[in-house]
Amino acid sequence: MASIYIAYGTTEGQTARIAEFIADVLRAHGHEAETADIKDAGDAIPSGCDAVMVGASVHMSKHEEYVKDFVQKNRETLERLPSALFSVSLAAHGDAENAESYVEAFEQETGWRPSQVALFGGALLYTQYNFIKRLVMKRIAGGKGALDTDTSRDYVYTEWDGVTRFAEDFMARL
Repeated sequence: MASIYIAYGTTEGQTARIAEFIADVLRAHGHEAETADIKDAGDAIPSGCDAVMVGASVHMSKHEEYVKDFVQKNRETLERLPSALFSVSLAAHGDAENAESYVEAFEQETGWRPSQVALFGGALLYTQYNFIKRLVMKRIAGGKGALDTDTSRDYVYTEWDGVTRFAEDFMARL
């Protein structure tokens, strides 16, 4: 069985939840899977990994800079080992063209062309936002048309069956 490292960057926690879900799917199939928030774990890929997944969330139309830095520093390893990218954004829920453009920009900025890419919808966590952020996110959501604006509750747009298929497709390539 393979040892898979899942490094991610998250702002509000949805990318971390997706990374943990992927790890659970991999473990259920007998693989070893380690998740790591790049902010806490640093930018080194542990030795002995057989494969690497990188997860990055999108905010203000860009992936986190520290995730880009991680990929640039580890590009040789990411190109040598089986690797994949999963991008998490609100655009992935109903605006695939924009979500794809975020990944294209990420690839251009890092020079890494992952062999497998997935776009997952993120979450609107209104109940966790402060007053100002709640208003800003409601305005953004209202402008998109496909997102919910009732700020008394949270909305998760991640399609978990799609996350499972992504993990299973990755395993099939190992």
